[in-house]
Amino acid sequence: MIIRELISTDVTAYQALMLCGLQAHPESFRISAKDAGEPMVPFASNRGDSFTLGAWLHEGQLAGVVSFARETQEKLRHKGLLYRMYVHAECSGRGIGRQLVQEVVRRARGIEGLENINLTVVSLNLRAKRLYASEGFTSFAREERGLKMGDSYLDEEQMALRLFKP
Repeated sequence: MIIRELISTDVTAYQALMLCGLQAHPESFRISAKDAGEPMVPFASNRGDSFTLGAWLHEGQLAGVVSFARETQEKLRHKGLLYRMYVHAECSGRGIGRQLVQEVVRRARGIEGLENINLTVVSLNLRAKRLYASEGFTSFAREERGLKMGDSYLDEEQMALRLFKP
């Protein structure tokens, strides 16, 4: 498996994988399949402090993705956001998600002035929460009814990883 930053020629593979995730696990994303028609390519403006990574199998299949963006406002630039993490169900259990998170953290540690990585996860997604916790993320807030899908609501948890000890 190869983990690398996605580029413009990866748009089709990225959109196909994300659409698969949005349809199979709509509760795991803040965007919906309806939103997929809008620009949903976070790597169109990849730069050192914002990027999207893809995990490619040796057969050339995009198996997983994760995005990271540093906050742009002056008072928030010490934080970044890990978002749109997804590993295809057929590739689940192979450690791909862990490797993607580890690579985001590795790259984030190299960004000058960055102190925290934040993320949001649906409270019921225990597998994702365990993964993030095992990589050092801690929960710091819970938003009840953070997502609404039809007539149903899902709670969300915010988690953070402090990159450097104060």
